[in-house]
Amino acid sequence: MADEPDCLLAIESSCDETAAAVIDRDRRVLSNVIASQHELHERFGGVVPEIASRAHLRNVLPVIDTAIADAGVTPDRFAAVAVTDGPGLVGSLLVGMTAAKTLAAVWDVPLVTVDHIRAHIYACRLAAGRDVFPAVGFVVSGGHTHLYDCRDAGTFAPLGATIDDAAGEAFDKAARVLGLPFPGGPAVSRAAEQGDPTAFKFPRPMLGDGLSFSFSGLKTAVLYAAKGVPGGPAVPELTEARIADLAASFEAAVVDVLVAKAFAAVARTGHRRLLVGGGVVANRRLRRELEARGRLEGVDVILSPPEYCTDNAAMAGLAWEDVEAGRFSPLDADVRSGLVRG
Repeated sequence: MADEPDCLLAIESSCDETAAAVIDRDRRVLSNVIASQHELHERFGGVVPEIASRAHLRNVLPVIDTAIADAGVTPDRFAAVAVTDGPGLVGSLLVGMTAAKTLAAVWDVPLVTVDHIRAHIYACRLAAGRDVFPAVGFVVSGGHTHLYDCRDAGTFAPLGATIDDAAGEAFDKAARVLGLPFPGGPAVSRAAEQGDPTAFKFPRPMLGDGLSFSFSGLKTAVLYAAKGVPGGPAVPELTEARIADLAASFEAAVVDVLVAKAFAAVARTGHRRLLVGGGVVANRRLRRELEARGRLEGVDVILSPPEYCTDNAAMAGLAWEDVEAGRFSPLDADVRSGLVRG
């Protein structure tokens, strides 16, 4: 007799990572497989949507097969198939959605669509191994910088967001200015370790202006410090030491803003817990400063573990909240390119 359905198959393909995971009802991650595309996009200095979509087509079935095999389960264990429906690149999202719909139909199990941003916050629930709501949720990634009032696992009320570049996008653009490789976040962080974060007095944009963010002006400040103001005086050569100082000063400015806004949201909501997820949360300076501020103010800071910071399918364990509430998606569900659900 087959075991009762007690697992989810989750699929993620919102940008340039093809991922699949198996998560059981207790939110234990039994497998988490990711096929990265960094090498494909590196020479372009950013993600090329068409290249990403074609890579997802090649990777999606092998990644799913590996996730199921690594978990040691069979399809009769699946209570549902979960898939990211947005926000993201439309071509990339459609690959994962098509695979999920097909498997749900073949296995005769429900389909659950998952919001990518909320899933990044839910990764903190997986890390904690316990209920973490209510809390302030904070997503800091390549495409998103968003604060939420998370009253429970299904209620995410927007508090603030970037009005231009996301923090991770600013890292990528600063890296390009400094001649550092893609992806920019890890490259800037590595360079910053050798630099002086006080060497350049970069602005802290919108620091005292509510819960909105803006990083475009900071990016421009890095450009002018590195290459000079058009028509202005020449600047020193970009030596390795100067690059390190620029990277460290830029990183410090971004982290100062992120930490200040996060704890402003904590003060506004009255919650005593802060959940932080997304690719930029792998940044060591950001992690240190969030944890230090949390200890100082008596706030329970839960950071997504590094393995769940970048795009992955384990964080789609969020789908268990819908499964247990009996909320499922139709097989004609569509993707949401570039949309942020409130």
